[in-house]
Amino acid sequence: MPKHDESIQRPGISVVVTTFNEEANIAACLESLLWCDEILVVDSHSTDRTPEIVQGYEGVTLCQRTYYGSAAQKNWAMDNTKYDWILIFDADERCTPALRDEIEQLLSGTPKYEAYTIRRRVYFLGKVIRFSGWQHDQVIRLLKKGAGRYPNRRVHADMKTRGPAPLLRKRMDHYMVEDFHTYVLRIVKYSRWGAAQGWKDGKHPGLAAVLGRSVWRFLRVYLLQLGVFDGMRGLVFCLLQAYGTYTKWAILWSWRANEKRGIQPNLPEFDESEETWSGLENLE
Repeated sequence: MPKHDESIQRPGISVVVTTFNEEANIAACLESLLWCDEILVVDSHSTDRTPEIVQGYEGVTLCQRTYYGSAAQKNWAMDNTKYDWILIFDADERCTPALRDEIEQLLSGTPKYEAYTIRRRVYFLGKVIRFSGWQHDQVIRLLKKGAGRYPNRRVHADMKTRGPAPLLRKRMDHYMVEDFHTYVLRIVKYSRWGAAQGWKDGKHPGLAAVLGRSVWRFLRVYLLQLGVFDGMRGLVFCLLQAYGTYTKWAILWSWRANEKRGIQPNLPEFDESEETWSGLENLE
C-alpha cells in the first residue's frame, strides 16, 4: 500500500472507514486514502461484495461488527487504531488530493489544535448541490486519539471534542445520492432509527412535529437556504429532506398511538456497552 511522501515528516495517520453493502463505493474511497499509514474498515456484515473488495487491498484491515449506529461504530473503530492521529471517512466519501496535502502539511508542523473540521462537497445524481442547506456541510473528522468522542445516539451524533475544532480549507467529496431509489430506502431506515432515538428520549410528537417540522424543513432548505437555485435537483433534494423529517416523526407518532393500544414497537438494538461511550466525560 503506497505511503505518504516520506520527505514530509509527520506522525502516523490511521483512517477509519465504516461500511455496509458499499460495493459501488468502497474501492474509490480506499483509493483516495492509500496515502495514510493504516486503514481500518469496520463492516456491518455486508451481504454484497464489500468485504471481498476490501480484502483485495494489501495492508487494509477488515473488521466485522454489528451495527448499532454510526456513533457506536466509529467510537469502537477509533479505540482500535494504531496511530496518534485519526481520520474518519464514510464509504461514499473521497479524500481529494488537495485535502490530503493540507492534512499532511498541517501534521508535519506542530498542530495548534487536537481536532479539525472538514467541509464536504455534496453530490446528488452526479452534480454538486451548491445550496439546499448543504453549502455549509461540515463534520469533525480529523483528530488526535482521545481528543474526541461521539455521544450515545443512534443517528445524527455530532462529535464532541476536547477544545475547538477549526475548519480546514479544503473539502472532501461526498457522493451522497447516486441512485434515487436506494437513497429513499436509506431515508426510511434512518428515519426509523431517528424515531427509535426519540422513543428512547421519551418524546411524544403531535401535529407540530409531524406536520410543522416537515413543512418547516422544506421551506428552510428550499427557500431560506436557497435550494431553489439548485434547479430540479434542488427541488427533489429538498423534498427528500422534508420527507425524511416527516417519516421520522410519523413513525414515532404511530408507535405512541400503538402504545396506547398495548403494542410496543420493535426497536433497533442500541449499544449499551460502557466501553463504547467512555471518554465523553473528559471532553468539554
